Amino acid sequence: VTHSIPACIGNMTINSKQLDNESPVSIFAVNKCYVTVQDGTFFDGSGFAALVREGYKVRSDVNITLEFRTTAMHGVLLGISSAKVDAIGLEIVHGKVLFHVNNGAGRITATYEPRGTNNLCDGKWHKLQANKSKHRISLIIDGNLVQTDNPYIQSTSADTNNPIYVGGYPADVKQNCLTSKSSFRGCLRNLVLTKSQHAEFFDFSKAFDLRGVFPHSCPGVEH
Repeated sequence: VTHSIPACIGNMTINSKQLDNESPVSIFAVNKCYVTVQDGTFFDGSGFAALVREGYKVRSDVNITLEFRTTAMHGVLLGISSAKVDAIGLEIVHGKVLFHVNNGAGRITATYEPRGTNNLCDGKWHKLQANKSKHRISLIIDGNLVQTDNPYIQSTSADTNNPIYVGGYPADVKQNCLTSKSSFRGCLRNLVLTKSQHAEFFDFSKAFDLRGVFPHSCPGVEH
């Protein structure tokens, strides 16, 4: 067995001596145990998850669905970029959700702004769907649709070849369709990217790089 167990362990004794969990000599990817737990992955606001080491190719069409829960007004949700300008990005800025796409000719953005007393940063689960179909993009939050015009109708393919960064990204990595550098703090679950009817579910425990991210460990309430 080469992987860690997604569980809580407590009251461990060796030779009748109880181990001190509060002051370990070293610690890696170990989080608190919660009284109440929900399905999801906890992002502590300091890092990111990196998926698809060999690079994800968005090209002409992609549909992204996920659920998020946060009390922070800012945070990166997802970014896929290239060494050039082609990229897509999802982020929360001032409590709004922004979906950016650049097919090479220029960035376009679909913005979802909560109305009235609605608040996306209320610590409750919200469903997000972001769709890019050639030059068209749309964003659906909790069933509410936002679309935007794209003046660059001749440019249809986002030729990306970098990993999928979720919840943030390394300081030395360029993201052409994200304006925020704030790492996401909260919980994410059910991340699915669909291309040509092929849906791919991403398990954060299989990320090739995890920093400040705890799979299978979402506190029932923000702590």
